[in-house]
Amino acid sequence: MSSPGDIRHGPRFAVVGNPENRRVLLFTAAVRAARLPEPRIVAWRDVLRDGGAEFGADETVRLDSPGEDAEVDRVLRGVGEPTRVEGGARWYGRFTAAVRSLRGGVRLDDPDELAVLFDKRRCHRLLDRAGVPVPASPTSGGAVPVRGWDDVRALMSGPGMPRVFVKPAHGSSASGVLAVETAGPGRIRATTSVELSPDGRLHNSLRLRRYTDEREIAAIVDTLAPDGLHIERWLPKASLHARTADLRVVVVAGRATHAVVRTNRSPLTNLHLGGARGDLAAAVEAAGDRWARALEICEQAAACFPRTLCVGVDLLPAVGWRRFAVGEVNAFGDLLPGLTGLPGSGAEGQDTYGAQVAASIRKRAPRDPSAPPIKEHA
Repeated sequence: MSSPGDIRHGPRFAVVGNPENRRVLLFTAAVRAARLPEPRIVAWRDVLRDGGAEFGADETVRLDSPGEDAEVDRVLRGVGEPTRVEGGARWYGRFTAAVRSLRGGVRLDDPDELAVLFDKRRCHRLLDRAGVPVPASPTSGGAVPVRGWDDVRALMSGPGMPRVFVKPAHGSSASGVLAVETAGPGRIRATTSVELSPDGRLHNSLRLRRYTDEREIAAIVDTLAPDGLHIERWLPKASLHARTADLRVVVVAGRATHAVVRTNRSPLTNLHLGGARGDLAAAVEAAGDRWARALEICEQAAACFPRTLCVGVDLLPAVGWRRFAVGEVNAFGDLLPGLTGLPGSGAEGQDTYGAQVAASIRKRAPRDPSAPPIKEHA
């Protein structure tokens, strides 16, 4: 008979990540709590330096974000300063190549699906064609190129597009995102975390800025455009306690397990940009019998990526909490420290990492080998 301190039989994890990063530490803590063997940590910097990594047939391989490491970001992005916004296309090419360089093991992700998740244009088209409600977008699938501010202006003149989000195609954490709106005849303004330096370089800032000089807005967009841009209609969002609100919903093994409300007085609700966690119980009450539909939409979005164990879905509630749309699906959207599972989700009492460990234990094989790969049609 096993004693409480014995190591349980279950997956032997290997984690590709930045070893000192809180994501890796939190996942390792979840593995320890499950009394599984200590995970083997493979550093992204080593993968990038050595041109790949090899995993044993008995290893369950989890990829974690390569972010929050200046050395890794410098290799991926190709710019020296970690605050720089540019270099998204290079980051995307080098990151997806690094993912494909990993050999062996039982994967908790799929390289083809990650390539779609990190291209907002391709992700939007996949969701849209699967019937997932998404904001209208003229750049869905990359059919309409955005070469600079003039193209953005032209697209904003179309029906229903006076207010848009302009997003770097390969960005994350709202890096380089602009909420752009017309403010009367000949007037325009943009809210963004981008700081435009006097030499024309773009830097991420933790302070949101509002630009009203169209020349400055044009300079930012023109600098970002070569890396690829995605444009979506700016949907009026619901409010909670007089603040704009949306949700991050984590879906593990096809089931919505965790949710957090993000609120702000600005259109960008990201928690690191001055946003705050809202009252989830109040949001559920505001949605009423539509809350089940909200979670169903998140699970529908996650189902577009059947070979990826966990995704974070950004869910946009319409004014009055009557309807919902998916803003983005994030491959590394599970960093929600201290949050435990939703009632009835099967993850009660577990954080997002514990839920993933438990799902891997239940399934042993963390993905369905019969699940079809992503197929995008022209």
